[in-house]
Amino acid sequence: MPKQLQVKDKTESAETIKIVPFRKEIRKTVPHKHNNYFEIIYLSAGSGYHSIDSRKYPVIPPIIFFVRKEQVHNFDLEGEPDGFVAIIKKAFIDKSFDNVLKSLLTKLSSHNCLSIADNNTIHHLFELLCKENKIQNGGTFHIIEGLLKALFAKVLEVAKPFIKPDEIRSDLYQSFLELLNNGQVVKNSVQHYAELLNTTPQNLNAVCRKAVNQSATEVLAESLIGEARRLLHYTNSTVSEIAFTLDFTDASHFVKYYKRITGQTPQAYRKDCG
Repeated sequence: MPKQLQVKDKTESAETIKIVPFRKEIRKTVPHKHNNYFEIIYLSAGSGYHSIDSRKYPVIPPIIFFVRKEQVHNFDLEGEPDGFVAIIKKAFIDKSFDNVLKSLLTKLSSHNCLSIADNNTIHHLFELLCKENKIQNGGTFHIIEGLLKALFAKVLEVAKPFIKPDEIRSDLYQSFLELLNNGQVVKNSVQHYAELLNTTPQNLNAVCRKAVNQSATEVLAESLIGEARRLLHYTNSTVSEIAFTLDFTDASHFVKYYKRITGQTPQAYRKDCG
């Protein structure tokens, strides 16, 4: 047994997303994890097993797996596998202003494994994503963003859970994420969301720690920054008005908060947006 868990990275440092065919030569892998991205594995052929956090799933195509960055997984495959792998970094999601896409991804990420009832459309969408990912021009991001949304929606429509969603990510944590991604303006208050969920900030914090090893404040911060960027990019609201909308006590507090997390001021981000 190795002394340290292997950490793999299948991307270049500048890549925020990667969609490629599943490598047919892959049969067995050692248990490992990916620290900086979410991985979607779609198999249309093959057999054997895929283990995620010590849970062993039989590979019965068509099937789709979701591996979160903190999870450990490995393959033990027989026969020749076929399918696609999509690697999505946080930077890609942060760049997107599409709350529907984020909500769909939140729902999918509560599963480790889904059995696909009808895979023709899903297979075609993966082929289109793979093709677009090779192009990498100015419009690629928005095309991939749209195709991903179509893929996620279709998967949720035709797929069935192989087992119940991973218990590590509790219903309360999922409900918290759904509140943050429901299209309403995000509020800078864990207390606010705890009350909506009929729990305490302390309990919500404990649930977030167990699910993703982040505090409730850190989980909220990701959504707050995303909402701030949308308002800075797409509205003429002043920084003070945005601070008020997001429930900060004053503009100065908001500016310091934004700079501490992103490394630049809201004004600098708006200027970069042109």
